[in-house]
Amino acid sequence: MTSINSKIFKSYDIRGIYPDELNEEAAYNIGRALARKANAEYIVVGRDMRLSGAALKEKLIAGITDEGTGVLDIGLVPIDAVYFAVGILGHGAGVMITASHNPKEYNGFKMVLKGMNFVRVEELKNELLNLPELSSNKKGEVREQDLMDGYLNHVLSFVELKKLKPFKVVVDAGNGMAGKVMPLLAPHLPIEMIPLNFELDGNFPAHPSNPLLPESQVQITKAVVENKADFGVIIDGDTDRLFFVDETGQFVRADFALLILAREFLNREPGKGIVYNVVCSKIVPEKISEWGGVPLRSKVGYIYISAMMRENDGIMGGEFSAHYSFRDNAFADSGFIALLILLQLISQDGRRLSEIIGEFNKYFKTDEINLPINDRETIINKIKDKYRTGKQDELDGLTVEYENWWFNVRGSNTEPLLRVTVEAATEELLNSQTAELVDFVKANI
Repeated sequence: MTSINSKIFKSYDIRGIYPDELNEEAAYNIGRALARKANAEYIVVGRDMRLSGAALKEKLIAGITDEGTGVLDIGLVPIDAVYFAVGILGHGAGVMITASHNPKEYNGFKMVLKGMNFVRVEELKNELLNLPELSSNKKGEVREQDLMDGYLNHVLSFVELKKLKPFKVVVDAGNGMAGKVMPLLAPHLPIEMIPLNFELDGNFPAHPSNPLLPESQVQITKAVVENKADFGVIIDGDTDRLFFVDETGQFVRADFALLILAREFLNREPGKGIVYNVVCSKIVPEKISEWGGVPLRSKVGYIYISAMMRENDGIMGGEFSAHYSFRDNAFADSGFIALLILLQLISQDGRRLSEIIGEFNKYFKTDEINLPINDRETIINKIKDKYRTGKQDELDGLTVEYENWWFNVRGSNTEPLLRVTVEAATEELLNSQTAELVDFVKANI
């Protein structure tokens, strides 16, 4: 039986601190387990710029090839280049070595199988903990291949370039993989790009890789205003999450950005499904319905967004965490496709970004509140009883809806936390109901 730190197994991927939790030995065994599960001729392997990426990739590839499976090494890439290789080009499986927006000491693996089916980590864990002795000396071959030209053409295919207007755009790559992609993408676009932190650097010297942290937002908000830019974008390390900043320097909430993208897709294909998750604002399903689309409500997590799209004729979907997925991207997410769609919509709309999102400011909503708690099931049951007069559902945690406000409480998939979201028709009602709910949780911990 293989010895491995159980902390690295998350709901959707493998992730941990290098080398204390995730090291070369673990990478080798993960490579073996993935090869056995994928049963593919080749597995595509890409990585981001994290400092431990090269060492982990070497051992991951060794594990894959020791099982007799070949490797297509596509080098330093954004995560959706791996999705492109598997979902669009049809390769048998893929793995991206990344810890997304986590701090620099982390690294990890995001894995997909043929047809863009995300690896169920719990199943891979069982395979990993029970690896047999190697049964053959036959090794798989390693081929290096540059897929960037095909990937860029695929991303550009989502817009009509002749419809794009010249905009001034601040792009903060955060020393992540967007620093490689945007210089290749920008020459195809009629934009004046103001680059911030384009140097690939796994130390993240400019600011943390998580765009939602206040210290990550200072530089881009200042640059947008000082340069009189039309808008800005800030992208996390592996580029699967992208946040927009309007011309006034204000961050655009991700569920509002989802609506902007949804409007463009519903213009193209009326009546299609748009997926959103349980913590998005009520304005999201209201607007999707108003525009003739079908709102599809999902659990939190890009795996669930993708599955909901496949099962219900969805054309795109998005989350409050700023993952945006697209049917024609093999139901996978892509920050760069989201950026191009926004460019096209703003080009055709004629209004500034702040004006476009202004019509979505109908309700008052909290940021996600995280409360440390171990026995989440017990506290959720107590909340369920206290708010039994509201309309309840348990699609993801507990959602309770009243006439003028609603809330969702759910356990974190990765930490001993209860995540709380509240939205109300007025700011006063929001403040009072949030305080009551949080106080109740704290009193019952």
